[in-house]
Amino acid sequence: MRIMGLDYGTKTVGVAVSDPLGITAQAVETIVRKSENKLRQTLARIEALAKEYEVEKFVLGLPKHMNNDIGERAEKALEFGEMLRRRTGLEVVMWDERLTTASAERTLIETGIRRENRKQYVDQIAAVFILQGFLDSLAMKQNPDEGDELYE
Repeated sequence: MRIMGLDYGTKTVGVAVSDPLGITAQAVETIVRKSENKLRQTLARIEALAKEYEVEKFVLGLPKHMNNDIGERAEKALEFGEMLRRRTGLEVVMWDERLTTASAERTLIETGIRRENRKQYVDQIAAVFILQGFLDSLAMKQNPDEGDELYE
């Protein structure tokens, strides 16, 4: 079962996909659109990628404020998630994405990616962080006692 992670932004959507076992997330691409409201082609591209990778579920980043409030960007992400669910018929899980873009930016800096090149990768890496966080939470639910021996 593959899961697709999405980092939805005003003009881009970062895309990542899990391996078939649902253990790791890999970057796929960044979908760019000319206008924030031009979503038909974006949805079509996501649908095509979902078919290509045989995706069974989406994990979509929910950009909450640090105080846990849902603002305008989060509302747009929720609307996008509903459009995606209606178009594909697949489950869309909303996942708290606070600080993922900052973490992705920091990772790119640490790996030596030049400033002018970071923009093309940051959304993909953020999508990887969103998806990997979700996959890790699934693994913890399946193995809730794993790691306890460290504290004995």
